[in-house]
Amino acid sequence: MNTLVTLEVEGGVGVVTIDNPPVNALSTPVSDQLRAAISGAADNDEIRAVVVICAGRTFIAGADIRELEAVAAGEGPASGPDAHELLATIEDCPKPVVMAMHGTALGGGLEVAMAGHYRVAVTGAAMGQPEVNLGIIPGAEGSQRLPRLVGVPHAIAMLVGGRPVRAAEALEMGLIDRIVEGDLRERAVAFALEMADSGATPKTRERNDKLGTPESNAEAFAAGREMAAETRKHQTAPLAALEALEAAVALPFEQGIRREKDIVARCLASDQCRAMIHGFFSERAVGRIPDIPKDTPLFPIASAAVIGAGTMGSGITTALVNAGIPVQLRDTDPASLERGVATIRKNLERAVGRGRITPDQMDERLGMIDSAAGYDGIEDVDLVIEAVFEGMALKQEVFGELDRRAKAGCVLATNTSTLDIDAIASATGRPESVIGLHFFSPAHIMRLVEIVRGKATSKAVVATASDIVRKLRKVGVVVGNCRGFVGNRMMLPYMRQAQFLVEEGATPWQVDAALREFGMAMGIFAVDDMGGIDLAWRVRQEYAHLEEPGARLPLVLEKLYEMKRWGQKTGAGWFRYNEGDRTPLRDAEVETLIEQTARDAGIEPRDIDDAEIIDRSIYIMVNEAARILEEGHAARAADIDTIYLTGYGFPFYRGGPMWYADAVGLDRVLARIEQFHKVHGSVWEPAPLLVSLVRDGRSFTDFDRERG
Repeated sequence: MNTLVTLEVEGGVGVVTIDNPPVNALSTPVSDQLRAAISGAADNDEIRAVVVICAGRTFIAGADIRELEAVAAGEGPASGPDAHELLATIEDCPKPVVMAMHGTALGGGLEVAMAGHYRVAVTGAAMGQPEVNLGIIPGAEGSQRLPRLVGVPHAIAMLVGGRPVRAAEALEMGLIDRIVEGDLRERAVAFALEMADSGATPKTRERNDKLGTPESNAEAFAAGREMAAETRKHQTAPLAALEALEAAVALPFEQGIRREKDIVARCLASDQCRAMIHGFFSERAVGRIPDIPKDTPLFPIASAAVIGAGTMGSGITTALVNAGIPVQLRDTDPASLERGVATIRKNLERAVGRGRITPDQMDERLGMIDSAAGYDGIEDVDLVIEAVFEGMALKQEVFGELDRRAKAGCVLATNTSTLDIDAIASATGRPESVIGLHFFSPAHIMRLVEIVRGKATSKAVVATASDIVRKLRKVGVVVGNCRGFVGNRMMLPYMRQAQFLVEEGATPWQVDAALREFGMAMGIFAVDDMGGIDLAWRVRQEYAHLEEPGARLPLVLEKLYEMKRWGQKTGAGWFRYNEGDRTPLRDAEVETLIEQTARDAGIEPRDIDDAEIIDRSIYIMVNEAARILEEGHAARAADIDTIYLTGYGFPFYRGGPMWYADAVGLDRVLARIEQFHKVHGSVWEPAPLLVSLVRDGRSFTDFDRERG
């Protein structure tokens, strides 16, 4: 067995070091060895106190999620790994146990820390109980110890919100005992000796002074339920966390941890937990590109240029300088350039206002931007990202200029959201260097980037692009070059079905309300208004030649464009908007326009229920995604789930569209698609892959497993 935990004696202090890279996850072997080390320190007469510290870049960053995944899949104990013996060994140690924290102490890591008698941390340390993000609650007595240290209101905020706290806040609320400067090990050893002299070994489980009573906490729990309803609508884990905290207040500790264990078992058996664990692992799997070895040589990227200083260009520039990459920002229009720089400054000022960076860091990042009209100065950069308007002729013109100016080995990226990468690359003499980096707006905030490989894009360029996206702290998913790639290719039929639904008798307000109730972050018509109906209209013109003759087309969008109802930017689109407010408001004028347009087209209105809205909206995406998989434009169904979870507001607790389809049952999904096919025609023709999966009794999850 590998040695993951060591015990050394230093000046009367037993220093227990956990070394389980990369994040010192609390696996079963780590837990067993840590318990043995604490017991050894307790029995060693040379040791007066104990320090638990971690090697590498972080304290215990959480439990081993793989063990929870096994439990959620029904392959482990119903309540997950049992840490009770470890925590009791720590807390019952007759010598002071000091937890020395740096990096992050999350989930099981914080639960271990709370079993210690004392906690110290460096200034930049963060700690939290984010289990709610996986559809569960703290399962190692965290729901019982946390309120004893910080009080019920703070515990509610941490467990329901899942937000980690920094050391200063942790000290203020009582989660840690001291912030230390300088060498963490040295300072923790000194603190441990102080505590040894005091002779005190306070057990967290016996601290009840901050718990209060059910009556005194009634208001706090009511506020917690309101918080859960507002920020985590339809999710069961936040309410389960509140239930566990109520047990901490009402029950003795031993009964409370038994209640916690029952609640954890219930959460682990839930569809939401399985879906959220799937989403967690799917996001981490996208970096494994099937045909590109890990040791593929990368192009060094020390500098970049961004062409186009509009909304996307300014957001991409912000993301680059936030990652420490200097940028040559270029635009042919000086006024656009000036607006772009002002936007970047505002982006960074907001980050200062939220405490994410300091004013000095903002100035440093602004100093990394060289803005100028034209192309001069880009000759020596390692990466160019084009971010001009979405038009093939313009993008080809830009790439022709880049081909003439950029150095050999420079990665040439386009931020297109729908256009053919190969057609853009054809404007250069080096198509192997051209790749798509489809950022999502606002580019400095949204996590998803579709990495679009053309038919000639080299493996080194794909690997380099993937590495760049990681450095930007974003989620990069490699996709194939097809119309709309993966995300927007699925979005187009989704948007069309929504428009067909309102022509048939629903309203934009009803459709969006149904989608939000399903869990989508925004309704599809609000999304259209945010992106701009003028943009949707331009994309339609770009691809008009690809429409099947006689195919049904939405009728109302064209009229909204002609009326200059372009969405939020004009104060009216599918909805109307008050000046300076992005809240969509129901608009009788547009609903009358829809009714008249449908009447003129001979469409008979009917009542449409929310179930049909959801099925037509989601299943059309699933059917299109099955075609994408079959064509090889996505490597895995899980990649598609990641795209929709991180870039399109699909509810995380549903696991993504493909996982959701598996959960519903692909046979039921196919049966519904076949019904729609009979009524609505060829657009609903079932994808061959979906048909074959149902015929063979397989799922999208099975499809991924078979691909390895």
